[in-house]
Amino acid sequence: MQVPLAKKQIPNIDPDSLARWVDALPMPQIARPVERRAAPDGSGKSVPFYRVSMRAASMKVHRDLPATNFWAFGGAVPGVQFETRSGEGQLIEWANELPAKHFLPIDHTLHGAEKGLPEARGIVHLHGGRTPADSDGYPEDWYAPGQSRTYYYPNRQDAALLWYHDHAMGINRLNMYAGLFGLYVVRDEAEDALGLPSGKYEIPLVLADRDFTPDGQLSYPISAYPGQPWVPEAFGEAHLVNGKLYPYLDVEARRYRFRILNAANGRFYRLSLSGGGEITQIGSDQGLLSAPVKLKYLQLAPGERADVVIDFAEHRGEKLVLGSEPFELVQFRVSAQAANDTSSLPATLRPVQRIGESNAVQTRRLTLDENLNLVAESKGMLLNNTPWHAPITEKPVLDTTEIWELVNLTDDVHPIHLHMVRFQVLDRRKFDAFDYMNYDKLRFTSEPLAPDANEMGWKDTVRVNSHTVTRIIVPFAGYAGKYVWHCHILEHEDNEMMRPYEVVAAKS
Repeated sequence: MQVPLAKKQIPNIDPDSLARWVDALPMPQIARPVERRAAPDGSGKSVPFYRVSMRAASMKVHRDLPATNFWAFGGAVPGVQFETRSGEGQLIEWANELPAKHFLPIDHTLHGAEKGLPEARGIVHLHGGRTPADSDGYPEDWYAPGQSRTYYYPNRQDAALLWYHDHAMGINRLNMYAGLFGLYVVRDEAEDALGLPSGKYEIPLVLADRDFTPDGQLSYPISAYPGQPWVPEAFGEAHLVNGKLYPYLDVEARRYRFRILNAANGRFYRLSLSGGGEITQIGSDQGLLSAPVKLKYLQLAPGERADVVIDFAEHRGEKLVLGSEPFELVQFRVSAQAANDTSSLPATLRPVQRIGESNAVQTRRLTLDENLNLVAESKGMLLNNTPWHAPITEKPVLDTTEIWELVNLTDDVHPIHLHMVRFQVLDRRKFDAFDYMNYDKLRFTSEPLAPDANEMGWKDTVRVNSHTVTRIIVPFAGYAGKYVWHCHILEHEDNEMMRPYEVVAAKS
């Protein structure tokens, strides 16, 4: 997809000009509750209550750059990290304390970003959370500076790495680029019993690419069309890990567990260790896999997470780099001393029962479309060729299972995320897009391909390849109400590649 970019007045800084491995990898601050309050679910239980602000913040991304202005949850990027346990709910008041004016370029021609709306509006979505609809962060339920919303998260789900981020209609890509995201960890007894690396041996790695001006400020690309700055993708040359550029981490010669999130607007990462080191994946978006999967490369689309173990025992005294060719991300400095490793990596982790296709009560065929005409308007990134504001067409019944066939008619790979639910990937199959678009005929050109081994667990975001039908099977368990599904390339999401769906209660 080619859209001309406006000529930059000030060139972005070349990250290769900066010294590498001079800043230690920072750890997100752990959120602390203010008090306990009654849970709103009528259970009579009290739950922890947190108050977290969205506000302007300043932090250094590299030793040799001036401090960068961000928008952040709790004053840092990534924001404060929540630690909770399965079945233990919590209340969070998300307060909008942002400045009135946005510092990134709003495209007022996009639906939901019209002139006259508060520029610094926001709304918070817990990505991967099985959350009641009124706490899910519906994109049109944004609120302005000086206001807040209190959301209830029941956490009735397996242990997993979730994350929270802004979801405001029409400007989500800008708010996320500005820094409005953070981690949310759910734990449970089944995971505890495995003896995986924990405590200081469990490390979050939040990946995000950005561009910076020479004075260290965020630089977001704009198109060459006057009054229509939206661009279809935003790829940065500087790659932040936990908010730092080229950080290092001192590690012992033992196993470590890394909880990895791709928080980039649109970049896919293909992670590998220098020297061909082995990465063992133990979990995906929605928790543990049934067994560890050994990898040389780990691909993560925007919004996806991976739970991995790296054993540094055979690398005493070495320096290893985790990268995504041609980019280097973080350096591990392995101690020369032997370590006493009391952790384990079991051959079996957690049962993942595959859902039989016969359990599905309905199959929906849904297209991913692109009909750009940017000279006239910034529209055309669509799901099922249907704009956001059209009536809801997907209304699954609560506690039923459906198969969704995602038919990608575009030349892009789209990571598709469904709110509230978890699902399993069934298969992928190439098809003739020309026949489909011109004759409404689905003609397959390959046999079905099973999911990759590390996609055999529970997911909430799935990679839908170009000119491929990707099938997922979705149990709509949780809550009735209105949710959304969308592409997690944020520039696409902001330009109509998002649709509401409604989970309806079964008739008695």
